[in-house]
This record gives sequence, structure tokens and C-alpha cells, in this order.
Amino acid sequence: MDFTLSEEQLMIRQAARDFSRNELLPGVIERDEAQKFPKAQIKKMGEMGFMGMMVDPIYGGSGLDTISYAIAMEEFSKVDSSASVVVSVNNSLVCWGVETFGNEAQKEKYLKRLATGEIIGAFCLSEPEAGSDATSQRTTAIDKGNHYVLNGTKNWITNGNTAEVYLVIAQTDKEKGHKGINALIVEKGMEGFEIGPKENKLGIRGSDTHSLIFNDVIVPKENRIGEDGFGFKFAMKTLAGGRIGIAAQALGIASGAYELALKYSKERKAFGTEISNHQAIAFKLADMHTQIEAARHLVYKAAWDKDQGNNYDLSGAMAKLYASQVAMETAVEAVQIHGGNGFVKDYHVERLMRDAKITQIYEGTSEIQKIVISRDILRD
Repeated sequence: MDFTLSEEQLMIRQAARDFSRNELLPGVIERDEAQKFPKAQIKKMGEMGFMGMMVDPIYGGSGLDTISYAIAMEEFSKVDSSASVVVSVNNSLVCWGVETFGNEAQKEKYLKRLATGEIIGAFCLSEPEAGSDATSQRTTAIDKGNHYVLNGTKNWITNGNTAEVYLVIAQTDKEKGHKGINALIVEKGMEGFEIGPKENKLGIRGSDTHSLIFNDVIVPKENRIGEDGFGFKFAMKTLAGGRIGIAAQALGIASGAYELALKYSKERKAFGTEISNHQAIAFKLADMHTQIEAARHLVYKAAWDKDQGNNYDLSGAMAKLYASQVAMETAVEAVQIHGGNGFVKDYHVERLMRDAKITQIYEGTSEIQKIVISRDILRD
């Protein structure tokens, strides 16, 4: 086993770290309070190649491995999870989905612009009654020969208003169950496609989360990804990779909170000495560091499995389950170490605590990850 990062991976980490400090950190508190989408920062990320990290260079991507992507996600998420979730969705769900399962015409038309960050994409699966239960799609795509007629509502869609391209999962034939579901590429501006109000969220407040409404939207047949009925399998395969991105985001939130707590503990004095010299604080830091390192290994293992062509359903689910748990626990402890200052926005840890919670919910709740893990380990 080799735990050493390559020279290229180290360079990616430094580039992402520098970008986070120089471009994401300034104004991050103000963007959170105003629920402002980091438009300028995302544009620069695209210019630097971070919006299509794993895409083949022939389609405008950076052609990097999944570990490099996880490393960059961790660094971005230490500072601004609202920005990092845009990177995650565009890379893991939209670009990867189109490149892996789309046809050549779809790649030429959409992937090149997505990979360079010229436009960003959105992945549309969740509905009021179909989030964790992805088979219960109420959104319908009725086959009309050379096109589909799309009707329904999608909820909690990241990049809901800023995206130009939407991958929409919809039911075509209810009688076939999950084999009657299709994945369609929908463009902003198509007649009958409406964007609902922005959600007022606990965390990742700068990310653009909306409901989407489809009223008799005509989607050309050439915008279907894969064969008829491939939509459910497309969603599950794409989400499996998406979990690695969110696991890396959770890892970054935990790392960011820990680093702030460590620094603060060396500066803040109580009872005549720095609080890091008190065992109560030192032991908290020891636990945080150990758990973060364990989460990092789980995330890198899932990314490595994906790069090696191994099945990464189990490793990805374990990485997301554990990393999101560590993010939540570490962020709470970081606030505790900061004491009263931890409750104040200027110290950043309260925002990281709010951001951490969503990592236990989106791209499959922690309960869903346990279903995935238990099914795998109990399989004959």
C-alpha cells in the first residue's frame, strides 16, 4: 500500500488551498448572510479547470483522477461549502453522468461547456415524495414519438437557478416500475420550464437551491441519456460517485473546523495558560484529529476504488456515512472550544457547523448509506 500523494496531487492540493484562501475566504461570511451565489468565484474555478476535473481533455476537462478531485473538494470545503457543492454537482453528477453514459452528440453539445465552467449543470432527482425513494417518481416524461412531454416538480435542486443544463429523472412507464424511468437533458429556457423560489436554508446558504416546475415541457428524444428505461440505473450509478464528492466535502468541513479550533486553542488563555494546555481541550483536539484522519482514508479509498475500476458502492457509502458524522461532531466541538466566540459569525466555526448538517442528508441520507452498506455486507 502506498499512502503517498503524487507530485501532481500535491500541486492540485496547493492550488485549491491557495484559491480557497485568496478567493473564497474574502467575503464568505457576507455571502452566507446574504445567501449570495459565489458567481465570480465559480467562474474562476472553471478557468482553473476545477469544474471538469475528471473529464477527458478532448471535452475540455482536466483529465485528473478521483483522488485529485477529492483533495480539491476538501480544500474548498474548509472555507466555503456553498462553492464546493457547486463543484461537486458539476463534476460528480453532471459531467461524469454525461461523459460516461451520454452519446457523442450530447458530449459535444453540453459536456465541453460544462467541463470548462462556461455553464454549470444541475442534477434533478428529488421530489416531495421521491428523495431517498428514487423509484417513486411523480415527474412524468410521456413518450410522444420524437419527443417527451415532461410534467412534474423537483425539489431541493442545487444550482437550481444558475444552471443552464439540467439532468432530469422522470417516469415514462409506471407499469415497468424502476425500469420505466428515463434521464433527460433539459435546457433552461425551454417552454413550460419554471424555476421556483429560492430555499431559505440552515447552511450552504450561498448555494442556489430551488424547486423546478415542468409544465408540458417538450424534450427532444435525442436528449434522453442511454436506452429507454435506463434512467433509474443512471441515477444510482451517478449518485454512487456523487457520494465521494460529498464525503470529501464533509471531510473538508471537519478539517476546516479542526484547524480553526487548533489555532484558537493556542491563542486563547484561561487560568494563566493557553487552553490547549488544558487536558479537556487537548483530548478534544486529539479525538478530532484521529477521526478526521480516519475519514480521510475512507474518502481516499473510495476515490481509489473508482479510479481502479472497482465497485465503489460500499466504499463510497462508508466514506459518506462516516465523514459526514465526523463533520457534524467536529464542527460542534470546534464551536465548544471557541466558547462564546464560537457562537459569533466572525470566527467561522458556527457557519461550518450549520454547513456540516447537510452532508448527512443530501446525495443519500445517512440512513440510506446504512441500507447500502448493510445490503452489501449481508449479501450471500
